[in-house]
Amino acid sequence: MKRFAQWVRSPRWIPYYFLAPALFMLTLTVFFPALQAFSLSFTQYEYDLTQTPQWAGITNFERLRQDPVFWQTLRNTFVYLLGVVPVLVSLPLVLAILVNQKLQGIHWFRMFFYTPVVISMVVAGIAWKALYSSTGLLNQLLANFGITEPVPWLTDPHWALGSVMVVTIWKGLGYYMVIYLAGLQTIPGDLYEAAALDGSVGWRQHWDITVPLMRPYLSLVAVISAISATKVFEEVFIMTQGGPLNSSKTVVYYLYEQAFKNLQISYACTIGLVLFLLIFGLSLLNLKLSQGQGAYGSVKF
Repeated sequence: MKRFAQWVRSPRWIPYYFLAPALFMLTLTVFFPALQAFSLSFTQYEYDLTQTPQWAGITNFERLRQDPVFWQTLRNTFVYLLGVVPVLVSLPLVLAILVNQKLQGIHWFRMFFYTPVVISMVVAGIAWKALYSSTGLLNQLLANFGITEPVPWLTDPHWALGSVMVVTIWKGLGYYMVIYLAGLQTIPGDLYEAAALDGSVGWRQHWDITVPLMRPYLSLVAVISAISATKVFEEVFIMTQGGPLNSSKTVVYYLYEQAFKNLQISYACTIGLVLFLLIFGLSLLNLKLSQGQGAYGSVKF
């Protein structure tokens, strides 16, 4: 008993004691529900949720394989990913470089770009939906340039998904700009002075110095923005409800639809499992591509 008490009081266990409350909450709210969702994907559990789930094997996966709506939502999600992530990786870096200048009143510009981040997505979605309406500000501006026919931003299958993507980009620019700004302020100014002596001036300096040294931050933003784009829901729910003709319906919205509208819980869990594997695969791919990048990457003049 004395030996057990000494073992428990060992200093090596102290970090785990501090982590225990958080691990308990994560187990209760994340890990256990995730395992339960995984098990439900192999059962038949729908409509009457008071009944006990019945074992169904891979029936839900077969249904998923033959579901044309799921494959359309998966395609929409990949289009969303390819359309949003490159912009959110590159454009915030440009903004961060601009607002990192030592100019009077530059903090107002930082606040201007960061303001969309603190705006609720519900408020932002409603505001953009009004902007996109046939009599909204965007169509009125186009009318001033001679385009009298209103653009059906949210009611045409060719425009709906792209219109929602614009909102995601607008909302995330300031957030990723701040991440880049923190990275930029860790780069020693001596490097830029040395580069200037070697003939690297203007924007060439950022290509030679800033981009290589910001690679860890670029990888971080790529992972975060990819996961966020894959899990997009609020914009679609508020602005299009997945329409028209499922053109803006993403995997997460389809999961919500099956679980909470159709009460097909087991099928929704199957969709969630596929979504988890997709996000996990994207994260592994990005980590693999970013391996070997040190704290400052490699710099060449």
